[in-house]
Amino acid sequence: MLKPSKIALAIMLGAVSTSSNASDIDDMQAQLKLLQQQMQQLQKKLDAAEQKSTQQQQAIDRQIAKQQKVEEQLVAEAKPVKESQGIKVGGAVRTNYSHTSYDEDSKDRGGDYDFDIFRLNFSGDVGGVMLNAEIRFFDYMTAVKYAYAAYDFADDWQVQAGITKVPFGNWPYNSHNYFFGTTYYIGLEDDHDMGVLFKRKIADNWQLDLGFFKNDEQGGVDGYVDNRSDRYSYDVVGFRAVDEGVYAEPASAIGEYNTFSGRYAYHLEHEGGTTELGFSALAGGLHDGVDRAGDYNAWAMHLNSTVGQWNFQLQHGEYNYDVDNANRMAVGAYSFYDSIAAEATMTNANIAYSVPVEWGPVTGLQFYNDYGIIYDKSDNTEDTWMNVTGFSIAAGGLFTYVDYVFAKNQPFVGGSIAGDSSETERRFNINVGYYF
Repeated sequence: MLKPSKIALAIMLGAVSTSSNASDIDDMQAQLKLLQQQMQQLQKKLDAAEQKSTQQQQAIDRQIAKQQKVEEQLVAEAKPVKESQGIKVGGAVRTNYSHTSYDEDSKDRGGDYDFDIFRLNFSGDVGGVMLNAEIRFFDYMTAVKYAYAAYDFADDWQVQAGITKVPFGNWPYNSHNYFFGTTYYIGLEDDHDMGVLFKRKIADNWQLDLGFFKNDEQGGVDGYVDNRSDRYSYDVVGFRAVDEGVYAEPASAIGEYNTFSGRYAYHLEHEGGTTELGFSALAGGLHDGVDRAGDYNAWAMHLNSTVGQWNFQLQHGEYNYDVDNANRMAVGAYSFYDSIAAEATMTNANIAYSVPVEWGPVTGLQFYNDYGIIYDKSDNTEDTWMNVTGFSIAAGGLFTYVDYVFAKNQPFVGGSIAGDSSETERRFNINVGYYF
């Protein structure tokens, strides 16, 4: 198609070829001027039409893009939403060196250095429901310490269901050292059972834990396990006749069931730190697999105070297992059986001093002395007491306990809580763990 300017040039040349006089030239110039004006108007109309066409095309393009975006959104909404699993895996590997006064063969060797545990921890959140679990692998057994799901159903409240911690006493531990306190060996420190726990977080300076535990972590007296002593925390698994051995498998099996436990704590803020004052109590039944065999209960008052770099713990209470004609109970943990008096009083007093340091990978030291005693026993045996003096070292992924233990009638220090020895035993212990 010829452009308007080329049409004007052709007309002009045609006019020159057909006319030779001056007047014709004047007429031709006038016509040419008029034609140029017409061409300019035509050019404006064409430009306007072209601009309108471009705007229309752009509008069409925008509409197409918008439609494509809507379609993509609809497709995306139609696909199933894939939640991020959010479960983290950690754990630890620990080894242990010990030198004792009660094992002559080990003493002759200068002590023994052994594998302690390999453990795996799982924690995280999927869709607002949390998971916490820990399984421990020893040379001689495998045990689940805890495994529960948790949900924050209100601003200050959380519910946990599964193998969860029984709320009792100073929290999370009534001790600072590797061996815990004397209360651990009677099932009243860091105990975990199968049930439901409601936890009120610290608000208005107070907190409350209320738990109902159907039975122990192995399913109670008739749980489907090969060995009822293959567990992390101590539970009553039977009662003893007078002539039954302290470490024997119990001839009369029983198990805890339908236990209610509560722990209340009030937090005071003061210069240099905080102090927690609390009271704990629990009560439940004992079952022999056929009938109810008895009841048990325990209570404790406790204090946990931090002042600057110092920490102080005090706890006092009693426990009682009420089974007809039984003054001694069988307990199980760490793949062996032991014994405790059916009723006793317990007292603990602990002190620790923490020091932040920067020595290469070493970032923290804690020095401590933990003392515990179990007395006024229903089986009339000698008191059980344990004093642990030591320190812990935090260095990167490593955490080490160095403990010197003096004890009498204490498990893992040459005795039993149902023992009747007048000898004081000693144990020097170093436990090294790498945590990841």
